[in-house]
Amino acid sequence: MEYTANSKRYECSEYRKCGESGLKLPAVSLGLWHNFGDNADYENMCRMCFTAFDNGITHFDLANNYGPLEGSAENNFGRILADHMKKYRDEMIISTKAGYYMWPGPYGDKGSKKYLTASLDQSLKRMNIDYVDIFYHHRMDPDTPLYETMWALDSVVKQGKALYVGLSNYDGETMKKAASILDELHCPFVINQNRYSILDRSVEKNGILKSAVEKKKGMIIFSPLAQGLLTNRYLNGIPSDSRVKTDGRFLNVNSLSPDMLEKISKLNNIAKARGQSLAQMALSWVYSREGITSVLIGASKPEQITENLKMTCNLNFTKEELDEIDSIVF
Repeated sequence: MEYTANSKRYECSEYRKCGESGLKLPAVSLGLWHNFGDNADYENMCRMCFTAFDNGITHFDLANNYGPLEGSAENNFGRILADHMKKYRDEMIISTKAGYYMWPGPYGDKGSKKYLTASLDQSLKRMNIDYVDIFYHHRMDPDTPLYETMWALDSVVKQGKALYVGLSNYDGETMKKAASILDELHCPFVINQNRYSILDRSVEKNGILKSAVEKKKGMIIFSPLAQGLLTNRYLNGIPSDSRVKTDGRFLNVNSLSPDMLEKISKLNNIAKARGQSLAQMALSWVYSREGITSVLIGASKPEQITENLKMTCNLNFTKEELDEIDSIVF
């Protein structure tokens, strides 16, 4: 299929800077964690990328291990770029990560310079691009000196393989130490990626959100819909094609206890009163928090992307709404 991007894609789009850097990200970014592996339909993957870009979503977020199988999301995204979207590369922010297991032996995991350098080289080959815009260390690694991991991030920037670097799944104290090292190296560390949602406040507890604001770094959020809990998908039971039944690695039946289902129902009532779906309210809630640059969504079909983008239509919460949300969750 021939793809030509919507000429009005930037007219109603919102972008925020990553901290004090010059890099801007869209309010909603597209994550390729699920639904871009070898078990997914290529034409549907194309349509999701087209829909995202046509609506001002310029940021596509990947990692070396996204699939299944590991590396397949990068392979498929590289194919979409080559087949249809290569002419728009300079309008895109493409990010990838390394930090989790990728290949056997001591050099295919965690945070050594050996692993991070080799992994990024592999990612670039899979996507058939010269550089990524953001390269993240995907998780903290107590087995590797922090300076070595930061040195590796700095080196890929100096080699022209990444424009900026980020940290994912770090806590506040470790991030501040890492930021100090990267500042000494004059490395453009601009963003943190962490899990955050109405149901998961760990970034508030571990200090990363506060530290990001203090250090003037961006924050992009994954799982803002709590792996689908904060959608209408489970309001009337568990669908037969749900990942709860087909893939229990990240969300399982135990997550949908009677207490959780009651919380979801009550939150949905607040969303209705706001004129939003539960998913739209959940995304609005995250994006309205201090220090948040962008929210990452996953999708299995293009319509989910356009529906979630409506979250920007109502970003204001009253104190009463916020208090009621907290009283339901806690």
